[in-house]
Amino acid sequence: MRADALARGGALPEPPPTRTIVLWCPDWPVIAAARAAGSPPDHPFALVAKGTVFASSASARQQGVVRGLRVREAQARCPELVVEPYDDALDHRAFEPVIRAIEEAVPGVEVLRPGTVALRSRGPARYYGGERAAAATLAGIAADHGAPGVRAGVADTPFAAEQAARARPVRPGERVRIVPVGGSAPFLADLPLGVLGDPDLATVLGRLGLGTLGDFAALGDEQVRDRFGVAGAFLHRLAGGRDPREVTSRAVPPELRVEASFEPPLDRADQVAFAFRRSADDFAARLRSAGLVATTIRVGIVDERDLLLERTWVHPRWFDAAEVVDRVRWQLAGGVDPTGLEAPVVQVVLEPVAVDDAANHERGLWGTGPDERVHHALARVQGLVGHEGVVTPRIGGGRTLAERVVLVPWGDAPVGGERALATVRDRPWPGRLPGPPPATVLERPRPVDVVAADGETVDVDDRGALTGAPERFRAEGERGGRFAPVTAWAGPWPLVVRWWESGGRRLHRLQLVDGDGRAWYLVLADHRWWAEAVAT
Repeated sequence: MRADALARGGALPEPPPTRTIVLWCPDWPVIAAARAAGSPPDHPFALVAKGTVFASSASARQQGVVRGLRVREAQARCPELVVEPYDDALDHRAFEPVIRAIEEAVPGVEVLRPGTVALRSRGPARYYGGERAAAATLAGIAADHGAPGVRAGVADTPFAAEQAARARPVRPGERVRIVPVGGSAPFLADLPLGVLGDPDLATVLGRLGLGTLGDFAALGDEQVRDRFGVAGAFLHRLAGGRDPREVTSRAVPPELRVEASFEPPLDRADQVAFAFRRSADDFAARLRSAGLVATTIRVGIVDERDLLLERTWVHPRWFDAAEVVDRVRWQLAGGVDPTGLEAPVVQVVLEPVAVDDAANHERGLWGTGPDERVHHALARVQGLVGHEGVVTPRIGGGRTLAERVVLVPWGDAPVGGERALATVRDRPWPGRLPGPPPATVLERPRPVDVVAADGETVDVDDRGALTGAPERFRAEGERGGRFAPVTAWAGPWPLVVRWWESGGRRLHRLQLVDGDGRAWYLVLADHRWWAEAVAT
């Protein structure tokens, strides 16, 4: 059917609906934090993140404490308000017993977020004698294990089921809301756009006169995709009751965390790496038995001063035991001096951050070819010369072409500090020239000469304009030093960096094409032209 639709040029058929049960515990972050803080459940309580209210209890909302409010204003509205910082880890830990209790009753639970889970309704409905009975039973199980006031929604899609659980009950005390088969679109039609979770999209649609999910769903798929992109098209499907997602059960991973303690403490990086080898082998064996591979790991090292040195390592393929030991050694001594420890090490903790199914990394029928040989060669060289000794270029953020070339250690990802900031490509970077970028960025800028028709060097005056039209161009070492005619040029574009400091830079960029058809990217610094890139 899909092939026929594509051959006719028509739209793909919609996937069959998946009846879904969603269990939602209102105010779960507040409930978990209040319990941990020992606060009475009926006392006004609020969680704070980044200086504003992240969540508040029902008694606090009655006094005007709502999400997004400044802490000082919230305390002014409710002087007896208990304020605690929001702890995402606590949120997850407190909800784990509820998830396990539901999983014991019904397999195939997907955790949408702490306080909200989804599961397919077909199996539970058959077992408990209907969707309403199944949803009510599961809500009761959740309430018995620490999630009070759980409400359930049943609909054709996960999004519609969650909105049904969050909707105001038709009758007081009602805990289950069931949307009939095929009724998800009419049920969602009157809901506000804010339930999609994209304030920017809601603002734009509001300016266009669209205020509900039904108004949004009435737009054509192609119109939405062309105007709002892939993300907007996905939300458009949600609004029309055509959620493409399926409920996938939570995979409870085995305990993969390993620890190695040293008594007496070890004061050499090579000693620690050698002693940790058995734990690394155990870590790899646990992953293999679970059918997983680790693509990202976190290594924590505790020294004699009880200080924790922690770092996350990313691998271009996946970690084996030897590569884990290398990361421990590099983290301790940078792969240079095995005696460079500031204090003896008492413990090393290793845990996976990101894992993948081992089947996705199995060898092909004829092996994995050149890619794996390249990886092994580079990893071997890196083991000899150190972590920073083998680097790979990545395109990052910046205002000049040279700044956008970021060298990252092989198999690593930039984490924290200036390197991470430099690789953020979606920042505005005022003054950066738009694409497409040139084909070749020179390793070192090359001095060049740009002259006008009268033979004078082209410069830039105080107004930012060229002192003459570029007529001839000469690159150092090109064609015996002879000038070539300039067939086209554009610019200049000024760039002022950190103008408020004494060391600030003032540059001017120029693009030109020589007689051989090569496009040059030039920069004027201190009245001297330099070539940074060339495209042929």
